[in-house]
Amino acid sequence: MGYGLGVFLLVVGLILALAVEDAISGVDLTMVGWIMTIGGILVLVLTAVTLNSRRARGGAVATTTHADGSQTVQRQEPPAV
Repeated sequence: MGYGLGVFLLVVGLILALAVEDAISGVDLTMVGWIMTIGGILVLVLTAVTLNSRRARGGAVATTTHADGSQTVQRQEPPAV
């Protein structure tokens, strides 16, 4: 959901900042657009960093081969943060 929210904020913000020429009394739509654009970029970056850190933590895998040739695989998940 993070990427979707980030792209949405980025697109709507750029449309408001660069393409809309209407005016609302007391609201600067260009500034609102730039703020939404910056917010969208931040959401995209934070989502990428968060997903990358989850992927980097990973877990350990131990494979044991028994005398009869069978193997046992054990996965050790990292502790939840």
